[in-house]
Amino acid sequence: MSLNRTAKGIVLVPSLLLGGAFLAAGVWSDGPAASNRMLALTLGGVLMGAGLLAQLLPEGDPEPGERD
Repeated sequence: MSLNRTAKGIVLVPSLLLGGAFLAAGVWSDGPAASNRMLALTLGGVLMGAGLLAQLLPEGDPEPGERD
């Protein structure tokens, strides 16, 4: 099964949204939640990187269609 643009978008959007949320939580955390700052920044970076990396994967050749 080959990769296509729809599958890449399905991976990209949630990973960028979650990554952005974790990065924002890591940057703006204060009080007792500040002890998890590094974890939030790491998870955010990994999610953002995974989403962007999915866009760089090459697409497979299209499967030949049936001819009548």
